[in-house]
Amino acid sequence: MLHKTNGIVLRTVKYGDTSLIVSIFTELFGLQSYIVNGVRSSKPKAARGNLFQPGNILELVVYHQEIKNLQRISEFKLGFIFNSLHFNIVKNTVALYMIELLQKTLKEPEQHLELYYFAENALKVLDTAEMPIAANLPLFFTLKVGEYLGFKLNGRFSEYTPYLDLQEGHYIDLPPHHIHHLDPIGSELTDAISQCTDAAQLGNIAMNKERRRKLLYAYLEFFRLHLPEFVEMQSPPILHDILDA
Repeated sequence: MLHKTNGIVLRTVKYGDTSLIVSIFTELFGLQSYIVNGVRSSKPKAARGNLFQPGNILELVVYHQEIKNLQRISEFKLGFIFNSLHFNIVKNTVALYMIELLQKTLKEPEQHLELYYFAENALKVLDTAEMPIAANLPLFFTLKVGEYLGFKLNGRFSEYTPYLDLQEGHYIDLPPHHIHHLDPIGSELTDAISQCTDAAQLGNIAMNKERRRKLLYAYLEFFRLHLPEFVEMQSPPILHDILDA
C-alpha cells in the first residue's frame, strides 16, 4: 500500500552497483530503511540520488509493510530547499551533529510525530540562523530530543536549587554524592536554554566556547544515563573545532 510522508534523510549506504539503502526518519512511520534502485548509474536520472544527502527533507511516496525491515520508495522529491545548510561549513557541521544524535537515539520503527516536527523545523531554522544561534542550537536540540524521548528535566534553576542532577533529572539544593551534575553556572545556562520557545531566543544566551563544550558533553552523559543503548558520538569533537566552541 502506498503512503505519502515527509522524511529526514539520516544515512545513505551504497548497495550494489546502482542502488542505495537509505535510513530516513519519516513523519508517518518513524525510523525506516529504504532500498532505492538505479540512482547511482551514469544516466541523468541517477543524479536524483543526490537528493538522499543526510539532512535533506524529502516528500516521499512509499510502500509500507509492517513485517518488512527494508521498504521501497515509489516517488521522492525535495520537500524543502536549503539555501546555506549544505554549503556553510558551520551550519553543515551542526546539522551533521543533529542527524547523528537522531541516528543514535531512534532505534525502533515507531512514529514520533512531535520529535519529527521539531527536528524538521530545527533544520529549517539552522538554514537561516546566524551566530550565536547556530552555536547554541546543538545544546537546545539535544535537550529537546531528550524531552521528546521521555526524559525531561524537572524543576527550575533558582538560588535554592542551583545544581542540576543529571542522574535524577532535576534541580536540587546541594551537590549530589555522584559526579553526574552541573555546577550553578552550567545549571543556570541549561535552565535558560530549556526555557527557550523560539530559536531566536538562543541568541540571547551568552557563554564562552569552553562552557558550551562542557555543557554538550554533560547533556550527552545525561543521554547515556537514561538510554542504556546510547553509544559514543563521533561528531562533537568536529563540531567544537568548527565552531571554535
